[in-house]
Amino acid sequence: MMNNQDTDAGGAAGSGKAVEHDRAFKELRQPTPQEFDIRIAADGSWYHEGGLIGRPALVKLFSTVLRREADGSYWLVTPVERGRIDVEDAPFIVTSLAVSGEGETRQLTFRTNVDDEVHLGPDNALAMRMPPQGGDDLRPYIMVRDGLEALVARPVFYELAEMSQPGPDGLLGVWSGGVFFALEGEER
Repeated sequence: MMNNQDTDAGGAAGSGKAVEHDRAFKELRQPTPQEFDIRIAADGSWYHEGGLIGRPALVKLFSTVLRREADGSYWLVTPVERGRIDVEDAPFIVTSLAVSGEGETRQLTFRTNVDDEVHLGPDNALAMRMPPQGGDDLRPYIMVRDGLEALVARPVFYELAEMSQPGPDGLLGVWSGGVFFALEGEER
């Protein structure tokens, strides 16, 4: 039979191992942050150590683990690695547009350079704003998912401009998903 002293000693030793185990498990779940030498250029091209990542399948795979933190930083996050990357503008580019319906019931669906399909509407809004690196003109951005945006490529923006009409506020824009999105703004 064990006395209280033995139990306390055994309990303390056992709990120390448990704490060590918990710490090791948390470290496995939370990989040490790294700096990956990966950059997404303003045109949507991905680079690793200065060289273009030319395999579209690899770029698509990386795009599925891309995250944006509250501070605006971008990270590639897997169960075993977590690394910060540089993004010059938006991480994705809208490359095509599909239109169904007309007027206020119109639905605009965008496709990105990594094959995300995005329905323009209340959950995936379009905003006109200055690019992060500065410039003289407003650019169209659409929310893709989880704080990640796509820049609408110029040819797709021209398609939007062709179908634009004055909205409730008098600005030119488009309807999609029951919401009006202005294609011009007053931000300067």
